[in-house]
Amino acid sequence: MTQERKRTYKRKQQADSIQSASMEMGNVPPHATDVEEAVLGAMMVSSDSVDQVMDLLKPEAFYDPKNKAVFEAMLDLFNERSPIDMLTVIERLRQRQALEETGGPGRIASLTQKVGTGANVEYYVRILQQKAIQRNLIEASYGILKDAFDPSVPVDDLVSGAQDSVYNAIAGNLKNPYKHVSEVINASMERIENSQKSTGITGVHSGFHKVDQFTMGWQPGNLIILGARPSVGKTAFALNLARNAAVEFNEPVAFFSLEMTSMELTDRLIAAESGISSDKLKGKQKLLPEEWVHLERSIDRIVRAPLYIDETPGITLTEFTAKAKRLVREKGVKIIFVDYLQLMHSGKQLSGGFSKVQEVTDISNTLKTTAKELNIPIIALAQLNRNLMSRMGSNGKPVLSDLKDSGSIEQDADIVVFLHRPGLLGLSDDPDELSRTEVIFAKNRNGQVGSVEMRYVGHLMKFEDSPVPLYQSSPREQSEPGRAQVENTYPAPPPQQVPYNPFDQTDEFVQTDFMV
Repeated sequence: MTQERKRTYKRKQQADSIQSASMEMGNVPPHATDVEEAVLGAMMVSSDSVDQVMDLLKPEAFYDPKNKAVFEAMLDLFNERSPIDMLTVIERLRQRQALEETGGPGRIASLTQKVGTGANVEYYVRILQQKAIQRNLIEASYGILKDAFDPSVPVDDLVSGAQDSVYNAIAGNLKNPYKHVSEVINASMERIENSQKSTGITGVHSGFHKVDQFTMGWQPGNLIILGARPSVGKTAFALNLARNAAVEFNEPVAFFSLEMTSMELTDRLIAAESGISSDKLKGKQKLLPEEWVHLERSIDRIVRAPLYIDETPGITLTEFTAKAKRLVREKGVKIIFVDYLQLMHSGKQLSGGFSKVQEVTDISNTLKTTAKELNIPIIALAQLNRNLMSRMGSNGKPVLSDLKDSGSIEQDADIVVFLHRPGLLGLSDDPDELSRTEVIFAKNRNGQVGSVEMRYVGHLMKFEDSPVPLYQSSPREQSEPGRAQVENTYPAPPPQQVPYNPFDQTDEFVQTDFMV
């Protein structure tokens, strides 16, 4: 079947669908034939109208087949950069063997009498857009209704298809308007002024001084990928980041846990917050009375934090986007965590040529789109490939190519962070070496790449800033001329804190909300 025949068949299917839906409902599809004729007439009498209409309308916006055929002839002329007037349109319709079906030369000439000027064409275009959207919604609803009655259609496919259909019905005839730089310059200046007044952190605080130096805070609209080998501490690090934002800075946080239960995550939060080892909390050792007092105070601080946990296993992209939008709208969530990316499902069946790689590609694309749409950062944990340790001379240090299942993860991400603990390789029994963790910024679209050193406190499942920074440029940074380099001198860390004593706290707690 030729491309032209395919297009004709598709148009016939769409026409049959909208007509079937209209017949069953006993209504005529929304349309405005007189406005269609006015638009066509304006295009033939005013060259300025041509540019306006072509930028905003598609052939599908015309309900009357005759008017649609005339517009398609005009579209041909426009693409060829030929003049559009009554004579050229008539000639082009004759070449397309569509002159008679559109009403002949007399009707084409009469279109120019429908409007005296092209001054109001933009208003007419908005009317046609609205009518087209209404027809598209009717068609989409009709298709959803038929699929819902079909028992062979999986529910996940039905929900995903319904969402896509409604979105396409709305967006198919709308184009995002371009903006002159003058329209956004005020917003840019306001952002610059605010950044000068602030401490330098323009996004969501990580709670770690050295990390924030690389990111200036987790920025709105960014997709951040956090990757590591098993047992290195991905979940613990992500949970530390979520806790810091919610408890220390009162930023509403959503944590989607696809691997661990909310109870397990909460146990980790309590251990990290209280400074009481997880073994004691599990009952292997009895708590002292003063430890009970401190535990209750620590729990109170967590309970008041705006932290929301979703533990839906195997969550689909449709469910995730719906919940994310609701959390942002109702709870004011400023950052979302996903643990972890490869456990999500696109909602499509892994068959018929649709592979796991394609599914992960869909997932990473959706996460990036969602982050940009909601204007919040999304931090997604990711597994690494098994061949990480097979590279000779790498000392097991991860690189971008180690991201599992899809190269699109690297492409979609604004920041890629790896956790690396050399002590886990079994090269040393030194406790300090076992806890030493490299936080590697392998990709940073808007900042520096390099590494910092942190310390992992295993019995509390928390990370701490190491007093000694680590500086390393990635191979990618060294190979790309002009790429920002990590300087040899790092901004001075905060003043040395007094060693933490879990039984000597006088903090006042901020009133917040918590939901598990």
